[in-house]
Amino acid sequence: MLHLALSRRPRAWFAALLGGLALGGCRGGDPAAQGPVNLQGGVPVGAVLALSGNANVYGQDQRVGLNLALAQLNGSGGIGGTPLRLAIEDSGSDDPGANAAMTLQINRGMLAVIGPTLSQQAFAADPIAQRRGMPVVAPSNTATGIPQIGHFISRVSAQSSVIAPLSIAKALELHPTIRRAAVFYAQDDAYSTAETTIFQKALSAKGLKPITVQRTQLADNDFQNQISAALALKPDLIVLSLQAVDGGNLVRQLRELGYRGTVVVGNGMNTPNIYPICQKYCDGLLIAQAYSPELDTPVNRAFVRAFAANQARSGRGPVIPPQLTAQAYTALQVIGDALQRLNAQRPLKTLTVAEARKGLMDAILSGTYQTPLGEIHFTPDGEVVQKNFFVAQVRMNPDGRSGRFALLP
Repeated sequence: MLHLALSRRPRAWFAALLGGLALGGCRGGDPAAQGPVNLQGGVPVGAVLALSGNANVYGQDQRVGLNLALAQLNGSGGIGGTPLRLAIEDSGSDDPGANAAMTLQINRGMLAVIGPTLSQQAFAADPIAQRRGMPVVAPSNTATGIPQIGHFISRVSAQSSVIAPLSIAKALELHPTIRRAAVFYAQDDAYSTAETTIFQKALSAKGLKPITVQRTQLADNDFQNQISAALALKPDLIVLSLQAVDGGNLVRQLRELGYRGTVVVGNGMNTPNIYPICQKYCDGLLIAQAYSPELDTPVNRAFVRAFAANQARSGRGPVIPPQLTAQAYTALQVIGDALQRLNAQRPLKTLTVAEARKGLMDAILSGTYQTPLGEIHFTPDGEVVQKNFFVAQVRMNPDGRSGRFALLP
């Protein structure tokens, strides 16, 4: 049986946020953590996802992954025979929404939180979790410095510094005549500013100092001035660190204004939700990925089948799981596995919330996990260590609104 609660009212949470602030930040003085773990209805785990606002395309992908992992965990007996109870809160796409949602999940007595969706939100909300001893497993935060917020913060999403250079190397392998690179990034987004620095270092390491760096804003939808300035310099490679909506719009306008060269995009566009935005112009985009549906392992094959069956039941496409769905699945899988090990050593029903959270964080960091991403484990500071990475190219279908990330050798 699945146990799932969902709220879509982040702006109603500010009373919860103020209540959390009144508790003071010290775990020892936090009354919400001193009582016993409430197992009524299941083992409580929370998620903070961007299900509304301009980042909702990511949160929707993540919710699918969490639901699939929840079904798998509870179908296998849950945690020592007790089902997992998952409470999802919509953070919106801004920092206040993430802060309020995180505080609400802590005050509810959740044992761990998955999320928030955006790196920008994580830099705001994760310090709240750290101060109150709440384990966080980030499913999609790739900016440098996320796990270093504190002991209770970890992530299953490999940081951009590991992944982003792979797409630059592949672009130069496919097109060795590339000489002039232009860079675009959103200057008001933590993910974009972190990733563009990595991209620019990777370009410089290959002898390609960018000929121009164009700055945008997350809310922009017209990029003609930046594109025209870049195209006047005749680039043969364009590198984008943008979110799905603004990135998709920029790619479409870039092609409409005549650019025919190679385009490398970052993790913010690593979702099939870009297809309806840039449409046929998505074709050919290069992107480095931490997940491939073509990874031939038992866990990934089972995940791909479960995703396809879920999509068939719901009448939705595509049938190939995107990276964000796989990473969200992995985050809950890691928490479930760690909870099982903790419960076998120290039954959850005998612990206070604070004791369970601390024990769970230790269990998360000490485990090795076979996931859809491949085998992963964590460094002592919560950084994911992953073996498998990929570079894909977008191949659009004739309808111009659907496609796939085709794995490149």
